[in-house]
Amino acid sequence: MLSSFTKSSRRVLTVTATLALMSSPALAKAPSSTDVLTTYSNIAEAIFQDSLTTAKALDAAIQSLVANPSEATLNAARAAWVKAREPYQQSEVYRFGNSIVDDWEGKVNAWPLDEGLIDYVDTSYGQDSDENRLYTVNVIANKKLTVNGKQLDVTNITPALLSDTLHEAEEVEANVATGYHAIEFLLWGQDLNGTGPGAGNRPATDFDVKNCTGGNCDRRIQYLTASSTLLLSDLEEMVANWSDKGKARQNLIANTQAGLSAILTGMGSLSYGELAGERMKLGLLLNDPEEEHDCFSDNTHNSHYFDQIGIRNVYTGQYRRLDGSVVKGPSISDLVADKDASVNKELAAKLDKTVTAMAIMKSRAESIEAYDQMIGEGNKEGNAVVQAAIDGLIDQTRSIERAVSVLGLKAIEIEGSDSLDNPKAVFE
Repeated sequence: MLSSFTKSSRRVLTVTATLALMSSPALAKAPSSTDVLTTYSNIAEAIFQDSLTTAKALDAAIQSLVANPSEATLNAARAAWVKAREPYQQSEVYRFGNSIVDDWEGKVNAWPLDEGLIDYVDTSYGQDSDENRLYTVNVIANKKLTVNGKQLDVTNITPALLSDTLHEAEEVEANVATGYHAIEFLLWGQDLNGTGPGAGNRPATDFDVKNCTGGNCDRRIQYLTASSTLLLSDLEEMVANWSDKGKARQNLIANTQAGLSAILTGMGSLSYGELAGERMKLGLLLNDPEEEHDCFSDNTHNSHYFDQIGIRNVYTGQYRRLDGSVVKGPSISDLVADKDASVNKELAAKLDKTVTAMAIMKSRAESIEAYDQMIGEGNKEGNAVVQAAIDGLIDQTRSIERAVSVLGLKAIEIEGSDSLDNPKAVFE
């Protein structure tokens, strides 16, 4: 179970540009702002194209699971889901500074979710929530539901039903009916291991209409395939937004100063409030395995790692695609270097240092213990590995703020988190 009431409130930190730092002589002509934003847009388009490609592979694996439910096809679908997270997480740095992405993101990557909305759950999940009337409504098991006082016929589980009616139903954010995490829950089921080893362990027979476990296998298949179809259409929408004539790209080019601010806002807010705070420090403070991003699959280490890779991508203006090719070009790093080479060197080094800290965490998760075990109470070594990554994220944010100042940009807002700014509030 993941519930929105465990999340701390967030704050917004304002970073105002001051030009106190001295500029270093440029060694080469700096690129134009338009060139930098073109690279930034090209990388976004490539990332979302790769996200769509891996989502199509996931959809194909889901179709194979449905056609021939077995542990082999279920594991193949799970592996495809994990692979799909790799490019998508690198896109998260485009949130915060780009409203067209941030407004859309909730459809594909919203969390935490109250999984009792979707399917059966263990008795330890409980039956009721003061904050969510649909806490255990179990769409898969019921063909009639009451939402906002209106009775609905949900005999057919369709993409439109999920996106238009059930997602964030009754204005409860934890009613996540669509996206990667809804699919994740359906493929893995609940992780009932706490801070012990093991992820979710849904049996393949939950998708076998002839030898059904868990009940309602036909409707579970409907939900899974509808979710996958919806994910494809949502990603297609975002690929189009970053194409040559796409709204996201055109918005940036129309106002280059705001565009440069968007890059640094995305970097700073993902580094600080979102990743260091809400996704990492909160779980570490509470020692709570429910506060991990990919909680059903135990894939959280990869999500955090690729978020950081995404932050570095946009600063350096380079993205390695799934096929091995590299999208690269003039970057905001070049602009900062032209104004103050020492600040650019400092920020680049800190980004690399945090990547290393994340890589250590990722390696530990893949060889010693999962992320939810690392944040467990009393696990000093595991806690320290996670804290080192958090420290790196916080430290690089300070240098992102210096980059804003060096470039003389207008004030930007970096998302904060009580987990970092007011930890006592987390326990109130």
